[in-house]
Amino acid sequence: MTEMLSVDKVKAGYGRVQVLNGISVRLGRGENIGLFGPNGHGKTTLLRVLSGLVRVTSGTIRLDGVDLLGLSPWAIVELGLIHVPQGNLLFPNLTVAETLQLGAHRKLARAEIDLNRARVTEIFPKLAQRWGQRVSTLSGGERQMVSVGMALMNSPKILLLDEPTLGLSPKLKDELGSAIGKISAQGIPLVIVEQDIEFLLELTKRLYMVSHGETTAELTADNRPNNRDIMEMYFGT
Repeated sequence: MTEMLSVDKVKAGYGRVQVLNGISVRLGRGENIGLFGPNGHGKTTLLRVLSGLVRVTSGTIRLDGVDLLGLSPWAIVELGLIHVPQGNLLFPNLTVAETLQLGAHRKLARAEIDLNRARVTEIFPKLAQRWGQRVSTLSGGERQMVSVGMALMNSPKILLLDEPTLGLSPKLKDELGSAIGKISAQGIPLVIVEQDIEFLLELTKRLYMVSHGETTAELTADNRPNNRDIMEMYFGT
């Protein structure tokens, strides 16, 4: 499979604290991958590195053959790598319509704004019902829909989702998972960080376990782990 995104032996961190210790990840064209593992071991940092928000000290990152190291976050967005961070970091006083409008940063996205708006309301029909409401009045699940919707407004080439279901009820988690599946069905490759391995395996073909800033295991639907396997991955035998 042709590689769309390659992360090779990347080291990075915050100041003197190194978080990623030579991590390597591959995303093939037309596939989705999941990242799981203990909290604080580098999953979110990896997404921030891909987005240009954290400086890499060594290693390589390429998107469709383009070297991402040294590029600004704005330049990386323009290439189509779009990141939905944890915690739906939205402007509370803007309406849903205004917030989605802000999502269309890329030149391509500005040309496709009507198409993308229709895509968002098809995938998230609740947002069409909340169109004129301020973000501050929405439920947590609805705010997460707005966050993902903003990313879709940017015509993503690859979508990075950092724990999109964090804090959601089981019902809303299923609803958002179904919506993410629809996004994937439209041909947008996904990199998803989640703790729920079953949830990830519903949406991806391959999972990487991230531990101590490295990928320590790779799983597929064919070697689906049981609960004992998962406990051993996290805590050892």
